[in-house]
Amino acid sequence: MSFETAPLSPGSVTENGYVDGYWTSRDGLKLHFRDYPGRSDRPPVLCLPGLTRNARDFSDLAERLAGEWRVICPDLRGRGDSAYAKDSATYNPLQYAEDLALLLEQEGIGRFVSMGTSLGGLLTMIFAMTMPERLAGALLNDVGPEIAPEGLDRIRSYVGQGRSFATWMHAARSLEESQGPVFPDYEIGDWLDMAKRCMVVGSNGRIVFDYDMKIAEPFAQPGGEAGVDLWPGFEALRGRPVLLLRGELSDILEPQTLEKMADRLDDCEAVTVPNVGHAPMLGEAEAVAAIDRLLARVK
Repeated sequence: MSFETAPLSPGSVTENGYVDGYWTSRDGLKLHFRDYPGRSDRPPVLCLPGLTRNARDFSDLAERLAGEWRVICPDLRGRGDSAYAKDSATYNPLQYAEDLALLLEQEGIGRFVSMGTSLGGLLTMIFAMTMPERLAGALLNDVGPEIAPEGLDRIRSYVGQGRSFATWMHAARSLEESQGPVFPDYEIGDWLDMAKRCMVVGSNGRIVFDYDMKIAEPFAQPGGEAGVDLWPGFEALRGRPVLLLRGELSDILEPQTLEKMADRLDDCEAVTVPNVGHAPMLGEAEAVAAIDRLLARVK
């Protein structure tokens, strides 16, 4: 079966096994993605990050799957190596979905597996509403059509603060202080790894979060987390393999919501990752095994 997937975008393969690719949004932004090579007889895996995160969040997953699966990890506008938007109002899920549709068009991708963490899961449900025939499978990582208000309030409390740090150790300690309850088993090496995924060295030599602080502006508005009713999008995933992951300590995806979601789809597996909050990093043993089962079900 053909999945209409084009060859890797032009560029040099890095030591970590991916090519840096770029595409252009309708409003002229140069947007970046990592492209890991894989088999052309399987649908590519599209990895979509959370609100303040970027392609680096999926590096371990992508390196594990690459070769058997082509893995594409975009930086949404305003994150990572993608350009910042001139108009902060364009930092919204419907705009991100439009941007990503252009990436799929550029790369000649017909069907694909969408793996979305948090905001990325919302985008996956938007895809299910707008291009259901193109989804070969889906992973929703610690997110659903209903989002717990206390979790949203927690995210709003830190998005867009613009803090900076003198050293990577200072950055890691700050993450540990703010997110310790989310990852109670993490040690300092884990916090350093997280810091290097979500931060960069800024132009003044200080370490800063790797996103445009203006993404907080539309997110702060009522409905800014999605802007649409996503239950129809979730139910549009029916008929294809779906994996639902929830962090046991999550304040975003409540257990009763996960249960309701699992009851609405037939070919659906729900897995709770122990002793992790929002959101599992997809390297946990339970997550790895569940993702492998999902991909084994993809046709």
